[in-house]
Amino acid sequence: MPTPHTPSIDVSRAKATDLDEVANLFDEYRQFYGQATDLSAARAFLCERVERSESVIFLARQAARAVGFVQLFPSFSSVALQPIWILNDLYVAPELRRSGVATALLTSAETHALHTNAARLVLATATDNLPARTLYESSGWQQDQAFLHYLKTL
Repeated sequence: MPTPHTPSIDVSRAKATDLDEVANLFDEYRQFYGQATDLSAARAFLCERVERSESVIFLARQAARAVGFVQLFPSFSSVALQPIWILNDLYVAPELRRSGVATALLTSAETHALHTNAARLVLATATDNLPARTLYESSGWQQDQAFLHYLKTL
């Protein structure tokens, strides 16, 4: 029985001309985490990050439609004397989850980190976000056993 053709996933670093598409996905991402929709603020936030070179965003497209993104923030390891990248945001349109889009985005993030001589990629996810945890672990990510991570909300 023939299988339907699945369009390939194309991932590229987002440019200023892509930010409207990324902003739509970013607004959906923020809503997933309980925030009210605010497309103009989402776009402004992304524009500022890109203009200031404060983040790197990869955009996934399938059949020319924006379907997911990953946003990386730079940081540094003083001990390793190398850059690190914080994988802060990863989002895939709900209807395309479990289709390889997130894996393609993670691969692009890893390739970028390697090309920038980074010591590592780091991320945090909610303890109850089992789909994300499964994705990360199946992609070779490991829970940090050596350090406890703390935060202080301001």
